[in-house]
Amino acid sequence: MQIVVLGCGRTGSYLTKMLEQDHSVTLIEEDSVSVKRYGDNLESTVIIGNGLDENILEQASIHQADAFFALTRGDNTNIMAAQIASEIYKVPRVCIRIADPNRCQEYRKLGYFCINPNGMMAQYMNDWLHENEYRSINTYNKLFDGMEI
Repeated sequence: MQIVVLGCGRTGSYLTKMLEQDHSVTLIEEDSVSVKRYGDNLESTVIIGNGLDENILEQASIHQADAFFALTRGDNTNIMAAQIASEIYKVPRVCIRIADPNRCQEYRKLGYFCINPNGMMAQYMNDWLHENEYRSINTYNKLFDGMEI
């Protein structure tokens, strides 16, 4: 698979390391310092630039991508990048990291696959505390009905 990952934070770099074992991965990161801290540990192609810039996305071969992950710290950046990947470049599999649980729910309603790490972690910890059996990832990756955060 050809995969493009936007964001070289802890999640993006960890995912890239996992994926590059079996796939061709291109990592886009705006901050060259973030990439340098991983030194030679990343075998993937790294492009320094803004992941919302179509020239950067094309340099990352987005038009050939089978999957796109938007994993920056900014919800707005992730949402916009995912929309560009999905709507303009027709990438078949797009995953968005969205920290705001309410916004995450709204983009799910629009058909995007969104992950809300805060909600997932809180529910997982709650199950651990109460010694409940752990549930599927899809169960953790949603808000409780009527919950506003």
